[in-house]
Amino acid sequence: MKGREPDLERREQLRREISRFGLAALAINGLIGAGIFALPAAVIQQAGAFSPAVFAICGVLMLTVVLSFAQAASYFRGTGGPVLYAKTAFGSFVGFQTGWLLYIGRVTALAANSNALVNYGGLLWDGLAEGFGRALGIVVCFVFFTTVNTVGVRRGMAATNFLTILKLLPLLLFIAVGISYIKPQEIVGAAPLPVGTLAGTLLLVVYAFVGFEGAVVPAGESKSPRLDIPRALLLTLGFTGVLYIIIQAICVAVLPEGTATQTPVADVARLMVGAPGAWIMTLAAFLSIAGNISSIMVTAPRMTYAMARDKTLPIWFAKVHQSHQTPTTSIIFLGVVGLALALTGTFVWLAIMSSLARLIGYGVCVAALPKLKKKFAAGATAFNLPGGLLIPAIALLLCVWLAAQADARSWGMTAAFMVAGTVLYLATRKIPVSKNMDAPCKD
Repeated sequence: MKGREPDLERREQLRREISRFGLAALAINGLIGAGIFALPAAVIQQAGAFSPAVFAICGVLMLTVVLSFAQAASYFRGTGGPVLYAKTAFGSFVGFQTGWLLYIGRVTALAANSNALVNYGGLLWDGLAEGFGRALGIVVCFVFFTTVNTVGVRRGMAATNFLTILKLLPLLLFIAVGISYIKPQEIVGAAPLPVGTLAGTLLLVVYAFVGFEGAVVPAGESKSPRLDIPRALLLTLGFTGVLYIIIQAICVAVLPEGTATQTPVADVARLMVGAPGAWIMTLAAFLSIAGNISSIMVTAPRMTYAMARDKTLPIWFAKVHQSHQTPTTSIIFLGVVGLALALTGTFVWLAIMSSLARLIGYGVCVAALPKLKKKFAAGATAFNLPGGLLIPAIALLLCVWLAAQADARSWGMTAAFMVAGTVLYLATRKIPVSKNMDAPCKD
């Protein structure tokens, strides 16, 4: 029936305990990870004083994707996000593959960021730098976040909200101290980059803008998802975009020309206020990555929960804890797989896989928007974009272009994951599914 959401919400057993601030915290933690602490120097080397403008251009381009997600999210109240959008528009198999790709994107990001977390931890304590201490640090990280999210979404969100505040305070302090160093005339007068150079630099910068989709996944636990999710997405992109531009402008003003560093924000803080500033920003990077990990631990298990609820993954993933009412088995599965990848994979390999998988998933969700718009009546709660399909069309072209920049090896590994997902999907469809698929587990 036109104007009605698919019969998914009636099967929701997860508590609606995520507020508008909680959704914004998920989106902020998805966006602000390791990128802003590592990218500025590399972007300066490619774009010089024009680099703050590159961040602004990238933010505007990514706005088209975020706006498309905001409209899609306004049609739904159930858990799953991209899984729901693609399934409703293109059917069960495409919905599964979209969810599977974005899940792989998040679990590989979780593993990559766990490595980065221990790297920064090694700057604070030498014992985490290598060997057994490093491996133990990764294990402790996964055990902590898996346990916190298993005992309830409220506790998981409390950790996420707390880490959001902790990660933002040092960045805001960095801006407060560094904004006086900015030379507006230098930035405004910077020569624009040639199109070819700009394209390559944008591909680098876009990594700082992915991860926002985490806020749309746990809609089934949001108090008012149709209104809160679009607002959270747009406010978060606007806030983080401005944050990135100012931080980049400070780095342009303070870093000596030609500086090559993997810790630019910490180095700038050292140049501005000495060693204490560098220590504070190193701690900020540690907290930022921890917040990103916490966000993934909240959102990613809800993806496999939603797919199992829709009978495209084994029913085991849909088990809800009797007391805590959290998707416990999905959380544990994420923790185990993420830990295995973190202990055996390299940061570069995991980051490439995460980016490519997400771009494909973004593209499918954006392509679903015309069908979703047709299917649902434009009610008072719908978020409608101006210009018809112009913004989604730009977003789709952007996703295709960025994905095309990946190398053959990355595409080959992504294809292998998709084949594995297809096998799992087909095997699940052949297994008789219990009618009581959301039965709580008694553990």
